[in-house]
Amino acid sequence: MDNVRIGKFKGFTTFDLKIIGIVLMFIDHIHQMFVPMGAPSWLDWFGRPVATLFFFVSVIGFSHTRSKEKYMLRLYLGMVLMAMGSFFLQKIVGYEEVQLMNNIFRDLLVGTLMMYGIDKLSEGFANKKFGKILFGIVMILFPIISSGILLSLMSNPSTIMAAVWGANFIPALLFAENSVMVLLIPLMYLAKNQRWLQCVLIALVAVLFFFQGSTQWMMIFAVIPIMLFNGEKGRGMKNFFYVFYPLHIWILYLISAYMYTH
Repeated sequence: MDNVRIGKFKGFTTFDLKIIGIVLMFIDHIHQMFVPMGAPSWLDWFGRPVATLFFFVSVIGFSHTRSKEKYMLRLYLGMVLMAMGSFFLQKIVGYEEVQLMNNIFRDLLVGTLMMYGIDKLSEGFANKKFGKILFGIVMILFPIISSGILLSLMSNPSTIMAAVWGANFIPALLFAENSVMVLLIPLMYLAKNQRWLQCVLIALVAVLFFFQGSTQWMMIFAVIPIMLFNGEKGRGMKNFFYVFYPLHIWILYLISAYMYTH
């Protein structure tokens, strides 16, 4: 008999986690795009664990990438292109029933900047280099400080448009799709060698959402595939997500616009 393993589950690879996230995300975005046509609200439930899954995958990816700077650059380009693409698509189509606010690249970039800052802070303390310590602190605080600056500018009628446009190019925490929930990324990074602690952090955030009456508490279900993660990369799909994420949102948006107007 061939050395083919049949029915032996060895856990999920990083590739598997991405695929799970993509499938759940797609279902969630069907709900988002087809609400004007009466899409059932329960479709939204499928998307609640997605951000958490991608946050966990970003911690794994950042921990193992060869160039953390290139990793951040890819996310930055993804963030800007997504923002610009969605803006111009909405202007051209003029379909106001659905707003394209999605940009997970911003969330992941904010978290990655903080992880990068944690690394520099750790290196600075280890080598007793004040410059690296200071740089690390700046990187960690940048998404928070930039949020405050942008919000301040938005409160002034004379600077509001500059701030709105600036938000497309600045990775600010409070302008991320998942806002302060993005802080889970640096927290999970600090606990990257303790999977149980990462899951506890996820559970604590889920409990907070539960008591707020938000369906986001369903993010707790991300713990299941995370606990089953086997530490392996699996098949490579380095650039697939960068293309699939904006493309599927824009295509669903166009289909929704066509169906609504015909």
